[in-house]
Amino acid sequence: MAVTGSGFADLHTHTTASDGLHAPEENVRMAAQAGLSAIAITDHDTVAGLEAALAEGERLGIQVVPGVEISTVAGGQDIHVLGYYMDYKDDRFRKRLEELRSVRERRNEMMIARFNELGLPITLGEVAEIKARRGGKPEENIGRPHFADWLIEHGHAESLKDAFDRYLGKGGQAYVNPPRIHPSTAIEWIHEAGGSAVLAHPGLYGDEALVDELIQAGLDGIEAMHSDHSPEEEALYRRKAEDAHLLITAGSDFHGERLGETFHGPIGHRRIGIEVLEPLQERGRGSRS
Repeated sequence: MAVTGSGFADLHTHTTASDGLHAPEENVRMAAQAGLSAIAITDHDTVAGLEAALAEGERLGIQVVPGVEISTVAGGQDIHVLGYYMDYKDDRFRKRLEELRSVRERRNEMMIARFNELGLPITLGEVAEIKARRGGKPEENIGRPHFADWLIEHGHAESLKDAFDRYLGKGGQAYVNPPRIHPSTAIEWIHEAGGSAVLAHPGLYGDEALVDELIQAGLDGIEAMHSDHSPEEEALYRRKAEDAHLLITAGSDFHGERLGETFHGPIGHRRIGIEVLEPLQERGRGSRS
């Protein structure tokens, strides 16, 4: 895919292929409405939404960056690694993502058990039904925002933020962390599929030693601009990326609007010039050589 023109890109969005509320085509249309020239589709551990998004991008003249957000664990917490421009049709890469989704399914079962221990009679079937009402397909991932929807609907949380603060986020009553690959392994997988690896929202981890470790492990970039980063965190990760000669990226981490709340931010809320796309492609090509 040639990178042409000028303008801005949002390099972190989710669709109904994982835990977003909008179909891939809708994300592309919203990118056009937001005045963006490019958008990345970065669903959790799946590339199922890419073909539809790419087709809609071709129709609208919006550059669609094929991406993924890989779930990993380090230091006892979830760490996410974004992949861009990998060969998403590669059989080995897709098989690896399938294995990660099986871990996600185990995570969901563990969360159900934890909720039941807390006296909340939630079932996985009820969460799947909520996902279906939001436009998700049976084969698509169930994520924590779907659990948040259940909590809100049944009066156990007042808002999405409340659901994550009390139950679903790090330190929450129902937070669980099954064994997963280390983020350095995700970097290797992305490189082996010919893509570029970028650390997602490092400000959410509170672990600068890990960020430095992953820079040494071969990161191609850092998502310095994210909907949940403060100006101080944005400046910190810009400096880290610049000092290590890494790419700086930006993403809204858009999942959709739930009960008037946009999680984490609307499409285009964080954006960066599309001149970053060519080096993102080139670094991926370099990983194949």
